[in-house]
This record gives sequence, C-alpha cells and structure tokens, in this order.
Amino acid sequence: MCLDEKTSIQARQGQEPPRPAQVGSPSLQESRYQRRGALNLFAALSVADGKVAGVFRDRKRFVDFQSTIQEMIIPEALGRGVHTVELILDNGTTHAPKQLERWLAHLPLVQQGKLTFHVLWLPTNASWLDQIEIWFSILQRQRLQPNHFESLQALEQAIADFLVYYNQDAKAIKWTYTIEKLEKKLEERKRQQAESTYELIQAKKDQEASLKQQNLAAA
Repeated sequence: MCLDEKTSIQARQGQEPPRPAQVGSPSLQESRYQRRGALNLFAALSVADGKVAGVFRDRKRFVDFQSTIQEMIIPEALGRGVHTVELILDNGTTHAPKQLERWLAHLPLVQQGKLTFHVLWLPTNASWLDQIEIWFSILQRQRLQPNHFESLQALEQAIADFLVYYNQDAKAIKWTYTIEKLEKKLEERKRQQAESTYELIQAKKDQEASLKQQNLAAA
C-alpha cells in the first residue's frame, strides 16, 4: 500500500458558481471567494489493483496516521485475507520514521501473529516515487478544480464520491520510466559533469599560463 496524506485541502465558495467553457469562450471562475474550511485526506493506494481508500482528518499528526492504519489499513487487509502488509512511505514527519515500526510491532494483531507489517521507506526527497502522489494529482485535476464548494461537508462528500467513482475502473499503475532509462540518464549526467569539470580545469590552467607569460614579459 502506498500511503500518504494530501494536506490542507481548502473548500472555497466563489461569489458566483464557475461558468463552463463555451464555443469561443474559456471556462471562467470567480476570483473572489470565501474560505469554508480545510481538511486533510489520508489515502492509500493498493499497488496490486490500483484501488484507493481514504479517510478525512482535521489535523495531520502521527496519532492521526496511527488511527488511519487502525481504521482503514488493518480492516482492508483482514477483508482481503492478507497476512503481510507492505507500506510504502516517504520520510514525512507525520509518519514518524523513528517511531512507526516500533508501534506497528506492538499492535495486538501483530503480537498474535495474525498480521505482519513491512515498511519500505522511500529515499529522502523522492516522495514522487510514491504512487499515491499520482492519484492525488488525478483527484486535484478531475475533482478539485475548479474549487467551488459551499461547505467543508460538500468538499468531503465530493472527494468520497470521487473515490467510489475512481475505484469502479481502477487499474494498477505501471511505471513507464524503466531502470535502464534512469541509468542511461545518470550516465549522461556524469559525462556532462566530467566534461564541465575538465573544461574548468583547462580554463584555469590557460589562465595561469597567460599570467605567467605576462609576468615574464614584465620582468
């Protein structure tokens, strides 16, 4: 499961509803609006089938992350008859990297041998590798824009409805960027850096030689 949170999703109510695009005219959204509150969405994407589950929280603390695992991840795992859950996470403070694995190990179901958790930490500054981020982008483009919600409850219901709609035809996400492509790009970057370093060293040598000649000529 790729698990993360989309934080501070605002409910904004424009002074007028958005106007859809028409022939010769783009869609229009009122620039003046009133804030109706904000919420945090904790969501998990199943790598196996692409389905997404989510819960809403007022805050984004470690305790909120813990309750998300207890209320959403564990029931989903038990419902699927899964014994081992692999969590793919970035190093965000909400996930409490120094505490999470210790806390998971002390869960009653884990102590009883009914469930096992493996945590796969993504490299620092590489949260884009988390597939749930792809889904957050889909949610943002397909449902949260334009942002016009009369209340926080309306925003929450819209996201909940989108989850149901999306899961009807959900499919596993397949990476198109291969390891081979990455290695080729890294090799090209190393070559460019080496050439740049060589050029800098050569330019410095040429400058030193030029200064030496000038000093000899002056003497």
